[in-house]
Amino acid sequence: MKNENKIKLFLVDDDALFLKSLEIEFLEHADFIIETYSTGELCLKNLSHSPDVIILDYHLDGIDKNAMNGMETLDKIKNVNPDIPVVMLSSQDKIDVAINCMHHRAFDYVVKSETAFMRLQKIITTIFRYKKMEKELSWYMDRM
Repeated sequence: MKNENKIKLFLVDDDALFLKSLEIEFLEHADFIIETYSTGELCLKNLSHSPDVIILDYHLDGIDKNAMNGMETLDKIKNVNPDIPVVMLSSQDKIDVAINCMHHRAFDYVVKSETAFMRLQKIITTIFRYKKMEKELSWYMDRM
């Protein structure tokens, strides 16, 4: 598959082991271009690389206690480009945290667990179904 047809995925997590395992899972099961970042600041600095989807850790302060957390990073991503789908990832299984993420315009919220990768795959598939439907609808509306 040519690079322009591949989905570009940003993985952002301060847990190096989890980040690497997630990267390996995506590379083994699908044809993605993946960029990994350990801080929200690094993710923001590289938004010009035009990710199709960002998977973002909720906390992000494991390496540097002064680092931006996931919610701050989400808000800044949405200020730069509100159309980039951002999926929040957290070890917290609390509904109020998930709802808060959605209020900040996250596309979805996934709890870190043994099924997280499967959920993320399904969410990415859903995102691209929506994008395809939007293109088809736009094409149709242009012809009216």
